[in-house]
Amino acid sequence: MDNATPHEPDASGTDEASTDRRRISRKGLLKAAIVASAAPLLAGGGVALARDAASSGGDVLLDPTPQCDDGDDPTPPQMEGPYFKPNSPRRTSLVTPGTPGVPLTVSGYVFGRSCRPVSGALLDFWQADTNGSYDMVQYAFRGHQFTGADGSFSLTTIVPGLYPGRTRHIHVKAQAPGGRVLTTQLYFPGEPRNNTDALYDPRLLMNVRNVGNGRQGTFDFVLDVAQTPGPTDPPTDPPTDPPGGTWVPGTTYRAGDRVTYGGVAYRCRQAHQSMTGWEPPNVPALWERG
Repeated sequence: MDNATPHEPDASGTDEASTDRRRISRKGLLKAAIVASAAPLLAGGGVALARDAASSGGDVLLDPTPQCDDGDDPTPPQMEGPYFKPNSPRRTSLVTPGTPGVPLTVSGYVFGRSCRPVSGALLDFWQADTNGSYDMVQYAFRGHQFTGADGSFSLTTIVPGLYPGRTRHIHVKAQAPGGRVLTTQLYFPGEPRNNTDALYDPRLLMNVRNVGNGRQGTFDFVLDVAQTPGPTDPPTDPPTDPPGGTWVPGTTYRAGDRVTYGGVAYRCRQAHQSMTGWEPPNVPALWERG
């Protein structure tokens, strides 16, 4: 469904991922420059940018969805279904301490067609409870939020239960400020019912991994929003030497900065804030030898 809805102005308040090396596309490289200071890590040590990872358990790459840096289609829409309710409460957590179910966090970013973040984008989520039931009386497992200045969002919920005819999924409406509404659904990898659900679309798979007694999922939305072109690829900034000359976590690096790690010299490809797990050999999207 593609109807416009009122938009509030600003924001406030499978399963195991494959251990194979994640390849990062040109889209991922551009997005890494925007989100590198906060993006979660895949189990294999790569940057968890949605749709850039290999499918779980094999070497076959999922089609990048969408290639927002080269003009392909935005995140595909899906039907609203019979269980949507307007006027959900504004919140980033759909659970309370006693809520039954497998804990799940879903995080990611909202981008426009040039892979630049969309701040203040509206995201309205709704889903079934652990038993596969939707609350049509009140607003359990329903809530909306707005992306931050960097286009990021985070949702705390549970893994939705199953009901006849459908695989596991989470519904969402996404809207850039003043833009049109994208209605779609997010899916879980490795679900047996993915093969029999007529609505299932592999382009809407989240990257999901097990963490402790819960799960963490990531997905990046791309809305049909016109934007000015992003940074050049590769960057053209002149190189500088960071303090110390060796790679250190928690350091803000600029494009062109040079470091050493394990006795090997590297040049920063995209500005970002370093963190443990993003050592230069692990993230070729951010560092190149030389």
